[in-house]
Amino acid sequence: MRTLLLYIVSLLPLVANAQNDSLLIDYTYQHEQLILPAGLIAVGTWAVYNNWAEGVSHDIRDEMTNMRGDNYLHFDDYLQYAPLAANIGLGLCGVPARHNLRERIAISAVSFATMAVLTKGTKHLVGEMRPDGSSDGSFPSGHCARAFMGAELVRIEYGGWWGASAYVVATGVAFMRLYNDRHWANDVVAGAGVGILSARIGEWSLPLCQRIMGWDKPTDPIMAIAPSIDPWSGQTTISASIVF
Repeated sequence: MRTLLLYIVSLLPLVANAQNDSLLIDYTYQHEQLILPAGLIAVGTWAVYNNWAEGVSHDIRDEMTNMRGDNYLHFDDYLQYAPLAANIGLGLCGVPARHNLRERIAISAVSFATMAVLTKGTKHLVGEMRPDGSSDGSFPSGHCARAFMGAELVRIEYGGWWGASAYVVATGVAFMRLYNDRHWANDVVAGAGVGILSARIGEWSLPLCQRIMGWDKPTDPIMAIAPSIDPWSGQTTISASIVF
């Protein structure tokens, strides 16, 4: 259990980082923004080929097996998408967002595509066997990559406790991947790094998306006029709206 607690504590800085609103100011590319995801990916990769780290992963697996028994829980298959859905949906519910809906969708799409390429490509190259022996696509964890990608997008977009809550959900997904014997500890650590990196790449790509889609160009206002007739009273009304 001590090894498991150390693993959980190692993820707490991610949650603390999620509460730092100062990082929401001027989120343009900076080399420092690569430190956290690169560090997580490096640690996870190093652990694939290090005997001591492999022993730690096996110890954590043994503790999870004792805790789980035969009671597998698979809600992580759905929970992994919750942070990404929150990134799109919170703004629709009235929570102030840094970007409008179409920009959030563009950022999410680039982030998801980046995450998919990185996880699928790495799984193919590394070929690490899953703890349950079901396949050789254990490293890195795709579930964790999706969950932490969404959590980082929520932190970037909404900050504060919304970001912290999304990171708690993502950490829960990481725990469940270990609990269900689907991944080693280093897999979820690297998956978290891939997810955070993908989200930041998505954010950095927004100016390019705006130029490609023409969103950075000023548009002329559009006036729409719509007449309507009340079938009961026969009264005719005209409504007008201007879209800038």
